[in-house]
Formats: sequence, C-alpha cells, structure tokens
Amino acid sequence: MMHSLNKHVRMLTAGAALSLILMAGAPAFAETPADTLVEGWAIDDIITMDPGEAFELSTAEVTANTYNYLVRLDLNDTSKVVGDLAESWTVSDDGLTYTFKLKPDLKFASGNPVTAEDVAYSFERVVKLDKSPAFILTQFGLTGDNVTEKAKATDASTFTFTVDKAYAPSFVLNCLTATVGAVVDKKLVLEHVAAVTPSAEYKYDNDFGNEWLKTGYAGSGAFKMREWRANEVVVMERNDNYYGEKAPLARVIYRHMKESSGQRLALEAGDIDVARNLEPGDFDAVSKNADLATTNAPKGTVYYFSLNQKNPNLAKPEVAEAFKYLVDYDAIGSTLIKGIGEIHQTFLPKGVLGELDENPYKLDVAKAKELLAKAGLADGFTVTMDVRNTQPITGVAESIQQTLAQANIKMEIIPGDGKQTLTKYRARTHDIYIGQWGQDYFDPNSNAETFTVNPDNSDEGKNKTLAWRNTWDVPKEWTDESKAALLEKDATKRAEMYKDLQKKVLENSPFVIIFQQTEVAGYRGNLKGFKLGPSFDTNYVFNVSKE
Repeated sequence: MMHSLNKHVRMLTAGAALSLILMAGAPAFAETPADTLVEGWAIDDIITMDPGEAFELSTAEVTANTYNYLVRLDLNDTSKVVGDLAESWTVSDDGLTYTFKLKPDLKFASGNPVTAEDVAYSFERVVKLDKSPAFILTQFGLTGDNVTEKAKATDASTFTFTVDKAYAPSFVLNCLTATVGAVVDKKLVLEHVAAVTPSAEYKYDNDFGNEWLKTGYAGSGAFKMREWRANEVVVMERNDNYYGEKAPLARVIYRHMKESSGQRLALEAGDIDVARNLEPGDFDAVSKNADLATTNAPKGTVYYFSLNQKNPNLAKPEVAEAFKYLVDYDAIGSTLIKGIGEIHQTFLPKGVLGELDENPYKLDVAKAKELLAKAGLADGFTVTMDVRNTQPITGVAESIQQTLAQANIKMEIIPGDGKQTLTKYRARTHDIYIGQWGQDYFDPNSNAETFTVNPDNSDEGKNKTLAWRNTWDVPKEWTDESKAALLEKDATKRAEMYKDLQKKVLENSPFVIIFQQTEVAGYRGNLKGFKLGPSFDTNYVFNVSKE
C-alpha cells in the first residue's frame, strides 16, 4: 500500500482519502465514493501542469477542466467558438485588433477577481517564458518586447489583442481555445515567482511562477487541481467559485493505469468508474457487460512515426520512402486498432478543412528493398525507435519491427514512459519516434504548421514544430504555401492548398502517418453525462454525475 499521498490529500474528506489510498496500492478495493469520479488512464506523459508550458495530451484534459479561457470550442458545432470568460468580442475594421469584454463578477478558485489584467498577464508570461506551446500566440507577431502593448487591459473588464496580419477571425479565435490560452490568477502567481539571473538566452529577472505552476494551480475552472503525483494520480476538486453551473461531483481522480486488462478488471470490479485505454479485445468485453457502458468519439489525433534527419541513413529520401512500404497497414487496422482507430496516412485528420482521404501505401517489401538498394543500403542497417510503453503504440512498434526485418533493417525498440520518450524527442536525440499528434486548435494550420514549417533547423531553433524535432529542413516553397494558406479567405481555395501540401508530405517527408484515433472508454452504468469530446482537450467531466 502507498504510505501517504502528502499533506494535500489529507485535506480531502476522510472517506475519499481512504478510498484513494486503497485504490493506490491494495489488490481489492471498495466501490468508488458516490461524490467522486475515478478514471483509470495512462497519464505518464504529464511533465508539468503549467498551462504556459504543458504540451502533453493528458495535461490538456486536466487544464481544460481546471482553467478558463477567453473562448472555447462550441462542441455542438466545432466550426464555431463560444465565450468562456469573454461575454462578447469585436474585431476592428482592419482585422488587426480583437477586443474582448469579460463577464461580470468572475472569480478564481482562490477568491481573487478575474480581470483583464489577469488575461494580459497570462499572454505575457506565455510569450516571455517561450516554452513549447508559445508559438500558438507568438505566430501573431507577439514578442517579449511588444507583448505588453499588443495584449493589454484597457480597463478591468476589457482586453485587447492586436495581431500582425489580417488573419481570418475564426483562425485567431480557434487558437485562443488552445490550452496555452488558459487565464491564470496574476495575484496568486506573483506570490510564487522565483528570481532568475538574466542571461543572453533568458533576459527576465523572474520565472513568472513557472516552477511553482509545474505542480501548482492558479485557475478558475469548474474543478481545481489539488494534486499531481507523477505516474500515480491526479486529483481535481470542485471549484465552488466557478462562474457557471457547479459540478455535481466533489472530485475527479485520474489513476495512472497503463494496462488495458488491468483497467477492464478494475472497471468490472467497481474499483474505477471509467477505463480510458482499452484495447480492442477488452473494449469488446466491456461492451458485452450489462453493468457497463461504452462510448467512443473520432479524434483529430493522428499516430505516426518519424525519422530524425540527423541520422545519415534515415536522411536518405529513398530510405524514408522505403519505410512507408514497410508498414503492414492492413494487419494493424484489422487487429491492433480495430474499433479504436482507422488507417489514415495524411497529416490532416478527417473532419478538418482540407482533409485528404488517400492511403496509397501498402506493405511491399520488394519495393522497399529496391529503394534501400538505390540508397546504397541493400544490406540494411541498425536503428532504434523510442516507444511509450502503452498500447496500441507498443503493438504497432513491434509490428513495424517485424516488417522492417524483412528488408534487413534491424530496429531496436527503446521503451520508456511518456515523459522519457517525449523529452528525448524534443531534444532531437532519437533515431525514430512513434507517437501521436493532436490538434492544438480546430484549424488545418495546427497540423500544417507543425508538419511543414521549420524556419530555424538549428538545435537552438525556437519554433519547435514536429519538422524541427526531426531536424527536417522543409523545402521553402512548402513553408511559403503553408503560410499563404493561413491567409487565404476563400475556404475552397484554402482547402485545395492544404490538400496539395498533404500530397507533398505524404510522398517526400520523414513522417510515416499510420492511423487516426477513435477514442474509446468503458464506464460504470451509474454514470450520467459522461462523454468524450472531439479533441484531447474537450473531454469535460464537469457535467458528470452518479445515480
């Protein structure tokens, strides 16, 4: 049994704390408390809880349930956004200035009032910290030198945001629905800033609360983040200062459980309320259990593997093409991802403007061998792949390992948890990385930029797209086309530009895109209101209750 969950858990009710301790270590558990939702989920990818730094899928769900933004995605019509903290907004005639009026009487979980100053500070800290997700805001021309002028409060309830070009308003608003747009409690964060000695790389004298917010919380969402213990648990509690309808449940607990079979057994026993990482066989078993229910939702998430161009063998164009013929897409589709995904080989997922529904590659070992011989590698070579030790990623990696061997490529699988594999990937020290990419916001640019833009391919590059992570010097004309599509007002023309880009990436890039995710979950029959959203940050739990 776990010895303790630290002082924060002691602040929970005695019953919930006891339940949490039992769930963490004992082989048999009691039913989950009536006021608590317990989800089994692989959360080993969480590195930080700071919304200005976090760029992982699991963290995004926590952020979406614990923080508010100016606007959110309209789940009833994902082509639109709706106000969250913002009551209304206008766009200037020249398309450059966005003015947001906040709703009245807003409060953070701390009790501090939510003001336009908090919004402005949230933008400022993201831009000046310049962590992974910062590009979502800096792409609008924001810099550390101009952010306080271009993103500012004009009074307590009015925030103005000035962009550098007349983008389509839907694009700007969609970007603000990303988790990096979360509004933090300025007063609370300032109480926890750490002093920093300015340097050539970082010229500010404080960390904007970054170290504290890695495990701390300064939001106003329906829930407040109480506890995160890496690879163990995340605990969220109802925020009674939330401006909207209060959550029916007192708390939500995410238990780190990476094995599908373990999640299914815990769900059947009543030890958890929701199982989130079910493989096809376990999902089928849950669907046949009268005490349980299942749900699924197509996700704008694609699974892929990528070849680091620092590796001279992987940098050969013929090798990249050969890898695309060394994936058994049919076998993966019919077994490993049956019911939880579908084969999809282009970077825009289905349902997004400009999607290209073409899957030209099939397993063809003979073709791959021809390409390898052309690259001077007829005898093959040895390479490594970094693999997060969860399904279906592990199974897909093992399938690829087997088919590569048929072309004399010996691939060593290096397993690790989500933090380990992501950290290595972001440092560009991998050979091959296999993982998933989810849209940061509902616009084709979210994926087009990360797969086709890399303005500075040096290790010091600031725009850390997937192209950058794989040291891929993207052809300039592709980047130009991607940027032009961003400004195209005609939706039909814009869609055609993205289709053209996808064809180019499909044929001539170091990315092998395999499938699009269908997220699934099994849950106890007494849950009401549980559903999965269209993206990794729209799985809301503040409407869930128990009968």
